[in-house]
Amino acid sequence: MKLTRIGPPGKERPALLAADGSLRDLSAHVADISGHVLAPSHLDEIRGLDIQALPVLDGDLRYGPCVGAVSKFICIGLNYADHAKEANMQEPDEPIIFMKATSAICGANDNIIIPKGATKTDWEVELGVVIGSLCSHAAREDALGYVAGYCVVNDLSERAFQLEGTGQWVKGKSADTFGPIGPWLVTRDEVDNVQNLDIWLTLNGKKLQDSNTSQMIFPIDELVSYVSRFMTLLPGDIIATGTPFGVGLGLNPPRYLCEGEQLELSVEGLGVQRQKAVLWPGEA
Repeated sequence: MKLTRIGPPGKERPALLAADGSLRDLSAHVADISGHVLAPSHLDEIRGLDIQALPVLDGDLRYGPCVGAVSKFICIGLNYADHAKEANMQEPDEPIIFMKATSAICGANDNIIIPKGATKTDWEVELGVVIGSLCSHAAREDALGYVAGYCVVNDLSERAFQLEGTGQWVKGKSADTFGPIGPWLVTRDEVDNVQNLDIWLTLNGKKLQDSNTSQMIFPIDELVSYVSRFMTLLPGDIIATGTPFGVGLGLNPPRYLCEGEQLELSVEGLGVQRQKAVLWPGEA
């Protein structure tokens, strides 16, 4: 299934993308695409609905974040060897974990706001893992069983905030709109091999990131197991699994996002995000 949330910010309603391409309203059956709704039993209940009998959502629709009420937004750093190299950082021996503020989460096609005082806003296309069941100290061989599905993530970064001054990653990753997720949550059963998905990003139509999830240093099952050693994962938590080569920081010379520029990004089978960069309102 492809699950999503449709409507203006704060008023999104749960929806399903039907096989005919129409968006179907799920609000009579679930309160939101969040929390316990992502458990296997509840996903099975949604699968059992008569999709063609659900109301059609049409008009000028906004895709909101594909998961609501996210408790934790966890990121994995330097999980592609070519990205570690372009960042002039050593390939890690074990996963690097950092957090992104959940207030950064926005819809897949919402504008990206370049923060006040920012000079080096960067892009990072990533595969997002959405947790479906409470997960603590999961064995690697069981780890994918805790996953509800997958989505596209743009792990936007302000490199000056991240790497200069005190050099704290979380403050370079957490500005408003720095966490587009969606357009859909694609349930795990619809992804044949999560470690063989093309992943790409374009800036103003020029492809800058072009890779495959087979190039991850640490695969999804290992990441879920590893992260669950250090914190309990709750339904709706998101793990962004790292970005491949081609971020602005790694270009020669470095190249960062400017007002009016357009990003387009995707992970195979998970939909496409399209975003325009705008200035923080106080700097327009």
